[in-house]
Amino acid sequence: MPWETIELNDGNKIPSIAFGTWTLGNGQAPIDQVEQAISVGFSHVDTAQSYRNEEEAGKAVRESGLAREDIFITTKYSGTNGLDIQTSITNSLKNLGVSYVDLYLIHHPSLAVPDIPTAWRQLEELKEKGLAKSIGVSNFGVIELRTLLASAKVKPAANQILLHPYVYVRQAPIIAFAKAKGIAIEAYSALIPLTHRPGGPVDAPVNKIAKNKNVAPEQVLLAWVKAKGAIAVTTSSKKDRLERYLDAGNLGKEFL
Repeated sequence: MPWETIELNDGNKIPSIAFGTWTLGNGQAPIDQVEQAISVGFSHVDTAQSYRNEEEAGKAVRESGLAREDIFITTKYSGTNGLDIQTSITNSLKNLGVSYVDLYLIHHPSLAVPDIPTAWRQLEELKEKGLAKSIGVSNFGVIELRTLLASAKVKPAANQILLHPYVYVRQAPIIAFAKAKGIAIEAYSALIPLTHRPGGPVDAPVNKIAKNKNVAPEQVLLAWVKAKGAIAVTTSSKKDRLERYLDAGNLGKEFL
């Protein structure tokens, strides 16, 4: 597969592209879309408590026929309904229909209550119990990561952040800090320059590269994410786009 697995700092391995359920909503549609993503080759499903479609994602995973060890599941503690971390992961596991998740993230530093060290210790306990193979964070900046690491017994395996060309300068210090500490970076919303901010300065170089390489613009942006050493978290309801997303892993980094 063009998107290789990456070894995390705890020795576990993670597929370097994930199908995200953030925007999928509820009901049959997300079930069908997760099933479709798995059918074309995605082996990493990323969901969250606040997305309210863990149950649908879990059903799609089970209906795929894949063995549990052949699918990587990420979900997140989102503080939904004021539930604590232990209750939240118990509910998430029930919704997903699994006995463990591969990666469990604190969705945002503001959710680390009463403070980051205390919340992180609770995640370490989940890992000790085997409820999450790896633990990490999302949307943490350098200051929050420093606070966490100061008392952590287990380093976060990953930090999932917004990452696309228009925010790269802002996010670069987080990426550099994570690399120095052995923390994997996951990138969400990498396609925003195309989907939500068309007509910006990125369009011209992306379209030029796409034309020269005979690929789609979205493939160029996903290859850019890979070239930055990040794990891509992306989504689409269209099968052909998902296939292009996977093919983007074949693009070299030398032109990015």
